[in-house]
Amino acid sequence: MNVTETLSQGLKREFQVVLNAADLKTRLDDELQNLQGKAKINGFRPGKVPVGHLRRLYGRSVMADVVQNAVNEANQKIVADNGLKLAFEPQIKFPENKDEIEAAMEAKGDLAFTVALEVLPKIELADLSDVSLVKPVTETPEADVDAALERMAGQNRPFASKGDDAVAEKGDRLLISFTGTLEGQPFDGGTGTGIPLDLGSGQFIPGFEDQLQGAKKGEQRTVSVTFPENYTATHLAGKPAEFAVTVDDVQAPGELKIDDELAKGFGMESLDALKAAIREQLGRELGAQSRRKLKKSLLDALDTKYAFELPPTLVDQEFGSVWSQVEADMKEAKKSFADENTTEEEARAEYRKIAERRVRLGLVLAEIGEQAKIQIADDEVTQALIERARQFPGQEKEVWEFYRKNPQALAEIRAPIFEEKVVDHLLGQVKVEDKSVSREELYADDEAEGEEKAKPAKAKKAKKAAASDEASA
Repeated sequence: MNVTETLSQGLKREFQVVLNAADLKTRLDDELQNLQGKAKINGFRPGKVPVGHLRRLYGRSVMADVVQNAVNEANQKIVADNGLKLAFEPQIKFPENKDEIEAAMEAKGDLAFTVALEVLPKIELADLSDVSLVKPVTETPEADVDAALERMAGQNRPFASKGDDAVAEKGDRLLISFTGTLEGQPFDGGTGTGIPLDLGSGQFIPGFEDQLQGAKKGEQRTVSVTFPENYTATHLAGKPAEFAVTVDDVQAPGELKIDDELAKGFGMESLDALKAAIREQLGRELGAQSRRKLKKSLLDALDTKYAFELPPTLVDQEFGSVWSQVEADMKEAKKSFADENTTEEEARAEYRKIAERRVRLGLVLAEIGEQAKIQIADDEVTQALIERARQFPGQEKEVWEFYRKNPQALAEIRAPIFEEKVVDHLLGQVKVEDKSVSREELYADDEAEGEEKAKPAKAKKAKKAAASDEASA
């Protein structure tokens, strides 16, 4: 096997591999000899089938295995001899000349093929001793605890009928039955019986509740509305509809009680215990947001420290993922780039920068983790997999088996664990100062206002998702 490098341009490499006919014949003969001891063919004793007969029967399929093994061997040799780290699996290109291929398959001619590679850049780790970060910290406001308690109490407050002649007011609960029509024809999902509707809750289509103000028990009304343009059921989005509504009952809310009995309804021993649980949960949410902001600051700092050539295919794949979300959001919003005073070309350029940043930071974090010898324990993966399975009630077993049988899917479980460990490692190398901020500041959008101008409104969601998830590439 002769291997010759034919291209070294940036992160692209190409090698020509030549297997001469004699080498192919030797490899084929060896495989046929191995097959001879295993083959069971009528008319021959086990292990006594002539090699020539095996060649006639299986020679071509065995040679295909020989070629595949030779390709794998060449790939391993190229990587090992040149000390390469691959960004993708090697791309193999065989000759287009059929006669040349046929001769090689018969071991009567040389087989030459090309191995095209895209390699990872060599990354020299930067000094982070001059990096200073601010970690926003927020104490759980007692008002948030009280507000959560009120919501929980509101969800569990009793309602009682106001009587036949009572008029529905904001805050009352109506029990309604209805039939919806589009252009006079009923549509799927447009009917309901005994459906609770809390006036003022905004849970129905805009305008629906307003037309039921002042209704009485037993009253029938026709409610005319237009489904929102971004309605989840696309066959209804933006279309006018009419609902024939019957008010089955008008109910008034009972007393809002926040006491030990409320707590017991949520499995807590007392109101104080429920408050403590709420405070702890809100604290975890604030802590997670604080961590996200600190991590974003760290990634921003890393981005200023590194500049190197990126594997083009990695960038293309990342951009494709981001751009598909942008297009989906634009379609959902029924917007064009012209509607937002920009062009597709300008948007593509910006989102490609986002893809490049994600790839760059992903490679940096991977290199840092490798040099720091960061490991992920099996029990960490198992715990993460359990949490993922819990997101699909009733399908836990199927989800568990899917990930266990799909290494690539399981790698998606491992990746964020590895990333967070690398982030923890880096945070130990930089200066971090806590800063007390309000809850509003903690959750404030930290994107510069200028970056948001001339962007597709719905595409902003994709951009924010890309920014928060950029190091997972």
